[in-house]
Amino acid sequence: MEIRRDRYLETLISKKHNRLIKVITGIRRCGKSYLLFKLFRDHLVSAKVPDDHVIEMAFDAYENTAYRDPKLFFPYLKSRINDEGMHYVLLDEVQLLGEFEAVLNSLARMQNVDVYVTGSNARFLSKDIITEFRGRGDEVHMHPLTFAEFMSVYPGDRDSGWKEYVLYGGIPLVLQFATSDQKADFLRNLFEETYISDIVGRHHVRNKSELAELLNIISSAIGSLTNPNKLSLTFKSVKNKTISPNTIRTYIEYFEDSFLIDSAFRYDVKGKKYINTPLKYYFTDLGLRNARLNFRQVEETHAMENIIFNELKVRGYNVDVGVVTSNEINKSGKSIRKQLEIDFVCNKASKRYYVQSALRLSDESKREREQRSLLMVPDAFKKVIITKDAPAPLYNEDGILVMSIFDFLLDEDSLER
Repeated sequence: MEIRRDRYLETLISKKHNRLIKVITGIRRCGKSYLLFKLFRDHLVSAKVPDDHVIEMAFDAYENTAYRDPKLFFPYLKSRINDEGMHYVLLDEVQLLGEFEAVLNSLARMQNVDVYVTGSNARFLSKDIITEFRGRGDEVHMHPLTFAEFMSVYPGDRDSGWKEYVLYGGIPLVLQFATSDQKADFLRNLFEETYISDIVGRHHVRNKSELAELLNIISSAIGSLTNPNKLSLTFKSVKNKTISPNTIRTYIEYFEDSFLIDSAFRYDVKGKKYINTPLKYYFTDLGLRNARLNFRQVEETHAMENIIFNELKVRGYNVDVGVVTSNEINKSGKSIRKQLEIDFVCNKASKRYYVQSALRLSDESKREREQRSLLMVPDAFKKVIITKDAPAPLYNEDGILVMSIFDFLLDEDSLER
């Protein structure tokens, strides 16, 4: 079964020979190695690149452990670059290579070498690529399967695929398992043996139980406003444990560096400024989140919001949580200020969309509640409500576009229709 990842393949192809080191980042097991060693390799073959001009090395493979020593790897590499023709160097999990910054900088200076590497944490990119490569790094960030990519190989109908996707997410390897138990066991083991072990080992975390408990709390509260202070209080009241806000802040940075979670800041739409705290956190893959909670809290409302957030990020938008303030009269006749929320404010270049997630618009009062904050936005950018029960995309009498989650996810240009 071949899963097409055309978005990322076309991006890599467009960056060929640009004299920069192409850095593919993303959560572990999202398909980076498959993109590099299968899809991009196939492209090179179809482009008639000689086989001996493609040099591959997976540093996480046991047989390549010795090559993590740059004193062995660099001479080997130079021995393979034996003529003036263009050579393509494909390196997987390059952060395992000792002194990899110096090695890659040396490769970037060679006129007949085009370099592509993968890495599995944000700190690898932000700290090393930007600082050490001095502008020579070019990131391609990869995500787990979108719903459209998932459905391109899923054998069932759309509704069955949605249920499967909400529960088990988009880690490509999940599709290889036939039963629900196999999928659940795979995700649970992957979370514990790969992600948590990787974080604990890389950052020398002393209290693994605290880290794990924090993950459980964040998993239970996707899409909810929170901050380290609130999480610290939750530890005290629910877990009867004391953990400082600073420690929680550090652990959250570890989760974000490993691409397990992503954050959305609050943005005051009328005031045109950011509100630093609290934030919302979403899981990069919903299946991993569900596995963390042993598949006990799978609420479709929160799941759909998380999926919409991820889809917007895949499409290249900067995504914030919108806040609009209104002055209202309460039952006592007094004027009060009330903050209303817009799920997502999405920006890309000159484009902006205001997006509300609503599982169902069951009646008129529900529709009015969902669009109330949208109607208070003081600009003319498009406003959208995504719901599961819309029959077809349409503009209502208030000028708001209402579309189904399937029309949104299965059409990459859905927001521009």
